[in-house]
Amino acid sequence: MGKPAIVLLSGGLDSTTSLAIAKDQGFTPYALSFRYGQRHSVELAAAQRVAQRQGVERHVIADIDLRVFGGSALTDDIEVPKGRSDKEMESGIPLTYVPARNTIFLSFALSYAEVVGALDIFTGVTAVDYSGYPDCRPEYLAAYEAMANLATKSTADGEHRIRLHSPLLHLSKADIIRTGIGLGVDYALTSSCYDPDEDARACGQCDTCRLRLKGFSEAGIADPVRYQGVSA
Repeated sequence: MGKPAIVLLSGGLDSTTSLAIAKDQGFTPYALSFRYGQRHSVELAAAQRVAQRQGVERHVIADIDLRVFGGSALTDDIEVPKGRSDKEMESGIPLTYVPARNTIFLSFALSYAEVVGALDIFTGVTAVDYSGYPDCRPEYLAAYEAMANLATKSTADGEHRIRLHSPLLHLSKADIIRTGIGLGVDYALTSSCYDPDEDARACGQCDTCRLRLKGFSEAGIADPVRYQGVSA
């Protein structure tokens, strides 16, 4: 068995690819997902499928309720923006930004890492094809890693360091997909949509669907997930 690593796993395209990379690099992955009051459970079902297929050492789903704060289309009674142009997606912070979500998730990952003796945490954050979230920036990730190394028992002796891995950070969505395909990822297991229907079909119009579809198109590969209004 390789060294243990915590992998944040949402069940989406990026985190699934990040998990595959961690395994390819020889780590023993401990997956961490969240039931945080999001609009639907489709992504959690996807995370469970992915974790099972990838054969993680353990998959934890942590329960936290960010709906008590709201402030996002994913955790409040706010409609998910749809049909935005590339230009619109490139400017401003969208309503689907969940306040401080990555900081919260990484802090849970840091706690999990201490318990299983891991010094490595993987996240599927990307700063190329993404929706403009402030907690996806390289400088944020560097700052969080620096903080983590001041905050844990495992690094208090100065002989060990927590490493925050963001292997997709500088990859386009098309390159992420190509990387995953090369590692044997089955993207039919994943779910990226912010607002799927009751049959778990993706809407095809929210920001994350549009970025996903663009990535598959540029990679020259058909997206295997089901979309609303498209017959099987």
